Amino acid sequence: MRPGTNEHVLMIVSPPNFTQHVSEQSKVTDRVSRRLIRVYQLYSRTSGKHVQVLPNKKINAMADDGDVHAKLIVETDTFGSRVRIKGAETGFYICMNKRGKLIGKNNGHGRDCIFTEIVLENNYTALRNARYESWYMAFTRRGRPRKGSRTRQHQREVHFMKRLPKGQQPAHTSHHRPFDFVHYPFRQRTKRTRYSSER
Repeated sequence: MRPGTNEHVLMIVSPPNFTQHVSEQSKVTDRVSRRLIRVYQLYSRTSGKHVQVLPNKKINAMADDGDVHAKLIVETDTFGSRVRIKGAETGFYICMNKRGKLIGKNNGHGRDCIFTEIVLENNYTALRNARYESWYMAFTRRGRPRKGSRTRQHQREVHFMKRLPKGQQPAHTSHHRPFDFVHYPFRQRTKRTRYSSER
């Protein structure tokens, strides 16, 4: 405002960029919210088998449906889609080293053990490493790990399908009950009302 005038300067405040905020927060470990833990198998599109974490800390996609080493525990790292994946039987986390090789680790707190779940247009899921952001979890047709540096999102090798362990049903189905049909008896007044409305 200039001296001697009554003019006011209007401050234009831009609205908050919520999309940017979500993007930034999705990259930060969430230590406040309650973590979501899921149990499922990862079916590899290329090998036709399931990802497994072996006692020798090796990772491959050679497990049959229901194999004890194919059962995975998936823990959310943020309120977004970043997760840590470990073998339910061995307790080793699936991680990626600087050469792009998948390895098992006792401690999964590092960013090399965090993957971002990306749902693709073909409904498959890709898992991109949080530390090496252009590298994906991938397996060859024989179920062997493919180096992250040789992976791209459009490749079949990085496509997975989430499946429940063999014989396991969704936890929520037991809470659902079939519809109960309630028969209301017709009263004389109800019949008369319906008859008069039809006339």
